[in-house]
Amino acid sequence: MTEQLTIDGNTIAYDVSGEGPLVVLAHGIGDSRHSYRFLAPALAAKGYRVANVDIRGCGDSSLGWDGYSRTDIAGDLVALIRHLGGPAVIIGQSISGGAATIAAATAPDQVTGVIELAPFTRAQSFSVGALLSDKRYRTGNMRLIATMIMGSLSSWQKYLDLAYPTKPADWAAESARIDAKLREPGRMKALQAMCKSQPTDAGAQLGNVECPVLVVEGSADPDWADPRAEGEKIVADLPAGLGELVVLDGVGHYPHAQVPDEVVALTLPFLAKTLTGA
Repeated sequence: MTEQLTIDGNTIAYDVSGEGPLVVLAHGIGDSRHSYRFLAPALAAKGYRVANVDIRGCGDSSLGWDGYSRTDIAGDLVALIRHLGGPAVIIGQSISGGAATIAAATAPDQVTGVIELAPFTRAQSFSVGALLSDKRYRTGNMRLIATMIMGSLSSWQKYLDLAYPTKPADWAAESARIDAKLREPGRMKALQAMCKSQPTDAGAQLGNVECPVLVVEGSADPDWADPRAEGEKIVADLPAGLGELVVLDGVGHYPHAQVPDEVVALTLPFLAKTLTGA
């Protein structure tokens, strides 16, 4: 059953499954909690209480928020954890990886661990050399820029086609669901606002994180010329000993949906060491 949390006159949609220590799932730009359709039931079956969230402006959450930055999203995640009775581990993908970093740094009493899936957590710069030599990287960035500037839904769908090097078995239905949601008035504007937000706020908080962080990158993620190098930089900016990086071979920007079994296998040991009572 979908529940709603009211924050500053707007609403965040989420659902909760399972019983046990709390895990909060937060998706990426232009998506919804449905992206965790494989991960959420698997974690609930292993003895966790899983709160699967539609971040502001997405899915069944309301539109009309004052901002769509990682700091804004982090505040929502912390509010949800407090509402549900944390602490929690946050699993955040893409923009929500950065938001999870901020939540951990600003509310250490509520966040005991963070898993960042293909995260945008640092200031980004284009690799001119890679734009010229790497077709995957060049094409992915062109499609993202077209989406950000023109609000092109076809460009977004073409980006997703690249960002999923191999597709889940239900991809036809999932792609249609994403398309229908982004056709709702205001949803593409929220996506564009998130695309325009800079991850510098998350990068500035990396040194303030106190809990363990697992960074998961896909080697075929079109968002970076070198996904491994991006993950290594995130780990390097964390306090010594807190960060760990895993790179999944042949995986794109959505590891939790492309290879959910591999992500679950990485997640369970991390939860066991970061959540009391697991």
